[in-house]
Amino acid sequence: MNWSATGAILLALAVILGAFGAHGLRGRLDAYSMGVYEKAVFYQFVHSLGILIVSILPKTGTFSGLSATTVCTFLLGGVVIFSGSLYLLAVTGNRMLGAITPIGGVCFIVGWVLLAWYLRRVA
Repeated sequence: MNWSATGAILLALAVILGAFGAHGLRGRLDAYSMGVYEKAVFYQFVHSLGILIVSILPKTGTFSGLSATTVCTFLLGGVVIFSGSLYLLAVTGNRMLGAITPIGGVCFIVGWVLLAWYLRRVA
């Protein structure tokens, strides 16, 4: 998978979804749901940027492409599960979706801890 392209696409989607939330959903969602939606956009943005940055590290010789793929896979999983469940929670109001959100959070944590592990090993 081309992780650089994936990160860039996810970043573009974060901007699109953020704009949609600000302009298309404002007034349609209550304050709580808008806050949830904005949190989803923020986490998607930060972790998509992480995917983009991590995807470049093998090109610098920092660590292997396999290591980058492992980290990026967890970060992508986090974006899909964490942000995705929050987007759906915000627009549907189905609070049960919040039950899967922590799985995405765990994906984020695993991705960042693995990145730290790989970076520590090369230092």
